[in-house]
Amino acid sequence: MRSLDVAATGMQAQSNNVAVISNNIANMTTTGYKRRRAEFQDLIYQDIRRVGTMSSDSGNLVPAGAQIGLGVRTAGVYRINEQGTLEQTSNSLDLAIEGQGYFQVTLPSGEYAYTRDGTFSLSNDGNLVTADGYLLNPGINIPNNAQTITVDQTGQVQISVSGQTAAITVGQLQLATFQNENGLAAIGQNLFTETQSSGNAITGAGQSVGFGSIRQGFVEQSNVNVVTEITDLITAQRAYEMNSKVITASDEMLQTLSNLK
Repeated sequence: MRSLDVAATGMQAQSNNVAVISNNIANMTTTGYKRRRAEFQDLIYQDIRRVGTMSSDSGNLVPAGAQIGLGVRTAGVYRINEQGTLEQTSNSLDLAIEGQGYFQVTLPSGEYAYTRDGTFSLSNDGNLVTADGYLLNPGINIPNNAQTITVDQTGQVQISVSGQTAAITVGQLQLATFQNENGLAAIGQNLFTETQSSGNAITGAGQSVGFGSIRQGFVEQSNVNVVTEITDLITAQRAYEMNSKVITASDEMLQTLSNLK
């Protein structure tokens, strides 16, 4: 029966939906995480009676026809790139982006990756690195005699040194934006890489046109709304159950046919 296959696609689609929602909930405390939303499309249709065909030799046209849908499929999983709440940490190496942009880091392979997670630390040689030790790009090196580190909203990094009244500029952070942020490929560790869909990275300083500002001593929290996710989870669960009931009903219909004598 066609309904068995249709209901099976519905169960598979809702299973994917639950997986997306569960990933959102699992990352509700992940720094800089952007919640995902699954989108679905109907599958092709089988024509029992094609619309627009002639029903008689006199040229009468079928007004509606008869098309039977063959189910649903997952079309994509989109990131909702709305701003997360900024949480104050008072750590001078914690940086958050307010507005558009990503920090650019260098992977061990030499490729660039991009992140909204601004929880940086200093390496053993004074370089600014991510939690996994990946270098920030452009590289920022903090001398071991630095007493304080200041990052302004444009990303300029300055230090103060004992015996000197003037601040010393040691580097300039750059942000990266993309024509299509949803085209970035997530690789885990709060990192993304560019793809043909995202387009090439466009880099610039904070607060310049098209770029957000950098806030020192803050981190961006996940933008997951737990109430919304639980509501979506219940909806997906009920949709899964209804599709399973269609399979049960189809099975009972087949059983009725098989019992005919």
